[in-house]
Amino acid sequence: IPCLCSGASCLLCRCCPNSKNSTVTRLIYAFLLLLSTVLACIMLAPGMEEQLKKIPGFCDEGLHTHIPHLNGFVSCDVFVGYRAVYRISFAMAVFFFLFSLLMIEVKTSNDPRASVHNGFWFFKIAAIVAIMVGAFYIPEGPFTRAWFAIGVCGAFCFILIQLVLLVDFAHSWNESWVDRMEEGNSKCWYAALLSCTSLFYSLSLVFVVLFYVFYTKPDGCTENKFFITINMLLCIAVSVVSVLPKVQEHQSRSGLLQSSVITLYTMYLTWSAMSNEPERSCNPSLLNIITQIATPTLAPANTTVVPATPAPPKSLQWWDAQSIVGLVIFVLCLLYSSIRSSSNSQVNKLTLSGSDSAILEETVGTGSGAAEEGEVRRVTDNEKDGVQYSYTFFHFMLFLASLYIMMTLTNWYSPDADFKTMTSKWPAVWVKITSSWVCLLLYLWTLVAPLVLTNRDFT
Repeated sequence: IPCLCSGASCLLCRCCPNSKNSTVTRLIYAFLLLLSTVLACIMLAPGMEEQLKKIPGFCDEGLHTHIPHLNGFVSCDVFVGYRAVYRISFAMAVFFFLFSLLMIEVKTSNDPRASVHNGFWFFKIAAIVAIMVGAFYIPEGPFTRAWFAIGVCGAFCFILIQLVLLVDFAHSWNESWVDRMEEGNSKCWYAALLSCTSLFYSLSLVFVVLFYVFYTKPDGCTENKFFITINMLLCIAVSVVSVLPKVQEHQSRSGLLQSSVITLYTMYLTWSAMSNEPERSCNPSLLNIITQIATPTLAPANTTVVPATPAPPKSLQWWDAQSIVGLVIFVLCLLYSSIRSSSNSQVNKLTLSGSDSAILEETVGTGSGAAEEGEVRRVTDNEKDGVQYSYTFFHFMLFLASLYIMMTLTNWYSPDADFKTMTSKWPAVWVKITSSWVCLLLYLWTLVAPLVLTNRDFT
């Protein structure tokens, strides 16, 4: 209890490596969000619906509940797990949103609010549990429809933040390998850089071919043909722009590695959008795709291959392929945002961190001070002269991440969608495909901004 009520430094034992208070705090918040994600997944596990139906008001009429906008009754088992996910995500989103408001204009760790941000973990965990329990007693009414609209907007914004983190990671990766290439053994590092770039572009090309084969029809699926073609052309365009002489003149470290990462991410967003289409003939499940690939090869030579039967409607589940990939990308981006160095100027511009000079002074001063005092501390306070990241933006990012997790686990389920199959409708498709276009435009702007705004420093 004393450790949970104190700062983040007390939560690490002496066997842990030396680290900074700013990193440890972010990792703990990320861990809390990951725990809530695991809990939300448990709510969708088979057999949990019987326990959830026991919650007063969750299934008002027992085994069957009347659904607005539909005629008749459907089983409460179909959507009770999704209701639980909505309420768990609501609790986490409310918690992080309140903290983002509380931490506005926190400049140093000497601010009393910084102690709340970096400590009092027992009370914060208790607050999360209390909000979560209370959320399960929110009357259904318009709650789900309103929270769905908020969730779509928040998930859209978090997809853009994922892009910024991916671009930053690619820039850091490229700079690290280019520096090593210039220091020595240039052929080895150049080959590694070229191999990774080629791999990402090759995977993107393979995905484009698979999209055309399985997500389009000769006489239909016009929207999918448009999505695949326009995104492929846009990816080619930004890749060409990234190696133009004018761009290289202002950003010598810009290259095809970053463009290949963005291209692969755009292909994922395209696939994710098409996976949300309500038209099943243009949206085959992964199992159906594997069956189509395997059936011709497994059939005997002298037998006639019977055409595959149409795929059944998607049932209530979150563990489809695009949701799992989305969760993996989410976890990687969350961990990267928690452990990345705050000395990266591009991330500092995003997170509104303090000036580089304050960070440099703090970095130079902390190591010598700790050595002179001779204290055995595994976590040091490196924010006395200035915070290493914006507390407000960090909590707001976790608020958006909570909404993104909610939409991912519920397959972007809409309250007006078919409750028997839980397939989403076209708004979710357009939100995702629009986010892919905005992501490409943002990346294009990072390339051309130094050419347009010549009086600003982008290094």
